[in-house]
Amino acid sequence: MNSPLIQLTPAPDLVEQVYARLLDAISEGTLMAGERLTQEDLAQRLSVSRQPVLQALRLLKKDGWVEDAPGRGVRVTQLDVGWIAQVYQVRGSLDALAVRLAAQRGARLDPAILAQGRAAERGRHVQAMIQADLAFHRAIYDASGNPLIAQSVDLHWHHLKRVMGAVLQSSQQRQTVWDEHEAIAQAIASGHADLAELLVQEHAHEASVQLTARLSEQIQHLKTGAQA
Repeated sequence: MNSPLIQLTPAPDLVEQVYARLLDAISEGTLMAGERLTQEDLAQRLSVSRQPVLQALRLLKKDGWVEDAPGRGVRVTQLDVGWIAQVYQVRGSLDALAVRLAAQRGARLDPAILAQGRAAERGRHVQAMIQADLAFHRAIYDASGNPLIAQSVDLHWHHLKRVMGAVLQSSQQRQTVWDEHEAIAQAIASGHADLAELLVQEHAHEASVQLTARLSEQIQHLKTGAQA
């Protein structure tokens, strides 16, 4: 049974809308790694014509999100576990720099961001959880006063979103994430740069461990299913 996708209304930027919707679906796991995609099916599920879907799939293929599938259509590409771990090493270093700079400036994050995260934590919508997580980290990058940090993280954010969705399915993990976020925000507001840096490094390390472990499980499950 196909997972539902929110239908789109025609607009001049329909290709961009289709691209964004499919990228979100890949990121949150609605379209799973290895899943075959066809123009006809996606056009029907999005309630659009095949032409914008074709163009969007070409862009997704160029950007590495999908690849040619045996026979007909394309499939969602797999993520490399080792590469994701390396991305988290870079992200952890950038986050550490961001919180140190933010703490040195005595920055205070908007309490509404934490409230949004807690609300998403209690819900079932993975995309809302991912967006809340993104909002928290973007607030830290903005508070750092160094715009290059956010620009650097943006290069890999969508790839991180793909594996974040799997871990955020666990309610226990969601609560842990926002407990850690709150502790980081408090350390920044208190001007404790060393503590904020330590907390965010531990946060990134734990996220990397959880995400790569879950991704490894998924890949192994797919391999087992293919061999059955």
